[in-house]
Amino acid sequence: MKLMVDDAVWGFNKIFSEFGEVVTLPGRDISRESLLDCDMLIVRSRTQVNQELLEGTQISFVGSTVAGLDHIDESYLYKNNIAFSSAQGCNANAVAEYVISALANLAHDYCFNLTEKSLGIIGVGNVGRRLNFKARQLGMTTLLNDPPREEKEGADGYVSLENALSADIVSFHTPLTNNGPYPTHNLLGSQNFNLITEDTILINAARGGIIDEAIWETINTKANIIDCWENEPNINPTLQKSAYWSTPHIAGHSIDAKFMGSFMIYKELCKFTQKPMNSEIETLINRESMVIEEKTLHATLNSIYSFKDDDEVISDISKFEDYRRNYPERFEWHHFKTQFDLPRKNINQY
Repeated sequence: MKLMVDDAVWGFNKIFSEFGEVVTLPGRDISRESLLDCDMLIVRSRTQVNQELLEGTQISFVGSTVAGLDHIDESYLYKNNIAFSSAQGCNANAVAEYVISALANLAHDYCFNLTEKSLGIIGVGNVGRRLNFKARQLGMTTLLNDPPREEKEGADGYVSLENALSADIVSFHTPLTNNGPYPTHNLLGSQNFNLITEDTILINAARGGIIDEAIWETINTKANIIDCWENEPNINPTLQKSAYWSTPHIAGHSIDAKFMGSFMIYKELCKFTQKPMNSEIETLINRESMVIEEKTLHATLNSIYSFKDDDEVISDISKFEDYRRNYPERFEWHHFKTQFDLPRKNINQY
């Protein structure tokens, strides 16, 4: 068998070579012609997997090692009997840690106490529930908005979108959808942007297109944290320059998340091919704990990883895609020993 793999997939050679010959291309360069002699396709988010890409090929399995699904035409795959698996949730803890790091830096730079702030979390799925857990560990008040979950579970614990948008800090964590009962495209747009004030801290670490950027660039807020953008990598220069943190869609790019994305697809590919799993794969990122001796949350988190470095790099927008593809190594908090307990993951996280 022959596998085409996005060359940004973590550990592709060690993890997928047991299934056959592995060939790689940058995700944006994977084409129908490059797939004509391939049997399986493993991608990240930069490859649009649809009829145009797959028609006339012999691809029988598609794996996506990222959490989002907006680059995958699942209907086409289903209709053509092409097996599909994604890695939803693989980067959820990394994104939640990114947001908490941003909040710790904001609290330090703007001289406020997080325990006195409310956090509106729009979308309480894989990322949102982890962020809620960590924020509450820090003593924050959280306002949770998630209509699909509210519909299934009842209204207790959830608030309206308008209520969540009234929080001191508003963080978006929904998928990007255009259809269905709860579309999220321009979820924050002309109909409700008036609820965002000069005192609001606004965060998008979900998907570009959830917040209407044409309006956002005209609105004064206390601070903007932007990791996900419309039209990546050709992002909005006005928003980029005005943001407190502007990063190149890397909130979920920890080593742990990249490994988990590859590992989740590896497990599904083992099932698909009826191969036994190699237990050594699970230990690829085991490492000794590193000690951080800082005495404040702000200093500790910046010692583990400083997202301000990412912000500085893409002050030149032309570096967006290259930096994202060659992102520095970043480990999640559980790899570190600190002077105090960090708001880590809960036991039901994975």
